[in-house]
Amino acid sequence: MIGFVRGIVHVFGLDYVLINVNGIGYRISFYHPEALKVGKEITIYTYQNVREDEISLYGFLSLQEYDLFVKLISVKGLGPKIASGILSAASVDSIVTAIETGDVDFMRRMPGVGKKTASQIILDLKGKLVETEIIDNEKLNDVNDALKQFGYKQAEIKPVLRKLENEDGSTDELIKKALAMLIK
Repeated sequence: MIGFVRGIVHVFGLDYVLINVNGIGYRISFYHPEALKVGKEITIYTYQNVREDEISLYGFLSLQEYDLFVKLISVKGLGPKIASGILSAASVDSIVTAIETGDVDFMRRMPGVGKKTASQIILDLKGKLVETEIIDNEKLNDVNDALKQFGYKQAEIKPVLRKLENEDGSTDELIKKALAMLIK
């Protein structure tokens, strides 16, 4: 399996990129044309999809995007094209948050996803996307625990903790800041 491709962007469109790797061109289904510039070197993480009549590569800017893609295609009735479309329409954090909070309406707004598929995605993936992380910072650990006590899900808490990593203040002050961010 091809895990990633690093090379020079030869040409790209709205849903693909052709990367020159030492004189060999790899065509990769890729839905982030805003990240590309012809002649620029880029690394794209790839998923190799093998079917009876086709071998194709799907590309991602980050390992988080790749991991979510793999989990999405494990959902019954969801193929790589729809999964890629979902990832092109929203950020990884917003998709994970929607799944973890059971937001069917958000998922229905994704390209190629109807009510039945949105419900199936949530049913299959809820609780499987966010792992409780061990946080080095004791204050942030306390903030994490406090927010869980208030009923917030880890998917909602994680982005807030990232924003608070470089903040100074007591644990109580950090909890207040976190709550203010979550309420918005």
